[in-house]
Amino acid sequence: MLVLSRKIGEQIIIGDNIRIVVTGLRGGQVRIGIEAPPTVPIFRDELFPRPADAAAPHGTDTAAKDPAALLTSS
Repeated sequence: MLVLSRKIGEQIIIGDNIRIVVTGLRGGQVRIGIEAPPTVPIFRDELFPRPADAAAPHGTDTAAKDPAALLTSS
């Protein structure tokens, strides 16, 4: 895991088309903005759908390999 320190207004660039901006600090929380193409799914970890078998080893969840599949399966 890469850990970076940023100030308000500073940015992190991922690849050619994802930009993360620190927009503010409030108490113990950091507010961020994410600019990405609409084809890139972005989930908060606590809202990311988990498989029924949560005991599966990390990296074996097929949904994690293709999060876009979650948007089309219902």
